[in-house]
Amino acid sequence: MHRRNGRDGHTDWCGRDHRCNLGEHRSAEIVVDLPGHGRAVLVRVRTTAGRDHAEIRLRVALAPAEPAARRQLAGLLADLRHVVTRAALAARPAPRRAA
Repeated sequence: MHRRNGRDGHTDWCGRDHRCNLGEHRSAEIVVDLPGHGRAVLVRVRTTAGRDHAEIRLRVALAPAEPAARRQLAGLLADLRHVVTRAALAARPAPRRAA
């Protein structure tokens, strides 16, 4: 767990500005930009309930031809499913080892 700073409840990674609202704490954006191809923006969020989340916005240039664009979208959905599943599995406690 990350430490909280004073009475305001901000974490050490919190942006401590307009990004924090309605009881949430939000980090500064981490941006990966590939001009002409795509852009991803990641923000860490702590909800009012105290749960941490990763919020990811993704923009990817699609092919001009519809069949190719649909293949890209199908691939993106499959990849996103894999990313979410991998993150969920990583959050589970490690199994205990036999002595």
